[in-house]
Amino acid sequence: MYSYIIIGAGLFGATFANLAHKAGKKVLVIERRNHIAGNCYTENIEGINVHKYGAHIFHTSNKIVWDFVNSFTPFNRYTNSPIAKSKGNYYNLPFNMNTFYQIWKTATPEEAKAKMEEQKADILKLLNGREPANLEEQALSIVGRDIFEILIKEYTEKQWGRNCNDLPASIIKRIPVRYTFDNNYFNDLYQGIPSNGYTELVTKMLEGIEIRLNTNFFDHRSELENIAEKIIYTGPIDEFFNFCHGALDYRSLRFETEILDTDNFQGNAVINYIDANIPYTRIIEHKHFEFGNQPKTIITREYPQKWELNKERYYPINDQENNALYEKYKALAGQKTNVIFGGRLAEYKYYDMDDVIEQAMILFHTCNQ
Repeated sequence: MYSYIIIGAGLFGATFANLAHKAGKKVLVIERRNHIAGNCYTENIEGINVHKYGAHIFHTSNKIVWDFVNSFTPFNRYTNSPIAKSKGNYYNLPFNMNTFYQIWKTATPEEAKAKMEEQKADILKLLNGREPANLEEQALSIVGRDIFEILIKEYTEKQWGRNCNDLPASIIKRIPVRYTFDNNYFNDLYQGIPSNGYTELVTKMLEGIEIRLNTNFFDHRSELENIAEKIIYTGPIDEFFNFCHGALDYRSLRFETEILDTDNFQGNAVINYIDANIPYTRIIEHKHFEFGNQPKTIITREYPQKWELNKERYYPINDQENNALYEKYKALAGQKTNVIFGGRLAEYKYYDMDDVIEQAMILFHTCNQ
C-alpha cells in the first residue's frame, strides 16, 4: 500500500509528493505525459531552456514558498517586463508612466492621473455606483477608453475568443496601474526563473520518489484506487466523474516554436501582439529569460484556440454557467473519502505558481495534522 498516490507531476503534485516523502510516507506519482513538471516543463534546445507550454515567471511575496523552491535549485534575477505591440507602435507593460507618456504624452504623475480620471468619467457615470457587469466595463473603470481600445480590447477578444462584454469582470480585476516609470510587471518581493530550468526544479523535488510516466490514471483506476490510502488528484475534476454533468469549458493554446540563426530576434523575452489581424497573442524569446548569449535563438508564437477534449486545458472560463457546473462536481468530490482534489484543473481555478505550491503545502499539513 502507498500512503499517497498523486495523479499529476506538476507543481501541485510535486510539492505534495516532496513533503510526503520527507515525512516518511510511501508515495507514487502518476503522470499521463512523457515528462514531469506539468505546464512549466522546460526542454534544453541549443543550450536554451525552452518553456514548452508558454512563459512561466515565478513571483511571490511568500517567503516560505520562495525559500522552498530555492532549496532545490538557484533562481536568477529575471524581472518580467513585457512589451505590447499595437498598430505598429510599442508600449511598456504594465500600464505605468512610460505607457501613459507613449499614449498621452503626460510627463508627470499628476498629469497622468488627471488624464486617467478624464478617461474613466463616462463609464463611472454609467455604472452609477454598481459593480462592473463584464470585462469591458471593468477595464474601462480601471484605465478608461484609450488604453482599453489600444492595449486591451483586441488582445483580450483574441485570447478568449469572446467579446469583452461577454467575459466576466473577474478576469481583469487585478490589472496593474502604476504612476511610476517602473516596467516590472509584478509587485511581489521575490521574482525569477530557475537558473537551470523548471524541469530541474521539479526533478529535484521528486528525487527518491517512484514515478510512472506515460500512465493515464483512468486506464488503471481500479488498480490504483486499491493500493492507496489516499489519492491526491490534480487532473480535471469533470473527467474524474466521467463528465456526468457535462464538460467544463477552457481556453486552449497552440505553440509554434522556431530555431533562428540569429543571436537576438526581438530584444525581449515577451512581446504581446494586440492587433486582431495577427493570429498569435505573443512571441516568447526564451533565451532572454536567462540573459543568454548563445549564437542562435528560439522563439515561440502562442496561438489561442477553442478547447476540445483532445487539447490541453489552459485557462478556465469562470463565467456563471461554468462556475455553477463546477459546484456540482465539487459536491461530488466532497463525497469521496479517499480522494483529495487539488490544483488548477481539480479546482477549476487559475493559480499562479506560488499559489499552487502554497495550496499544496496547506493541503499536506491538513492531511497530516
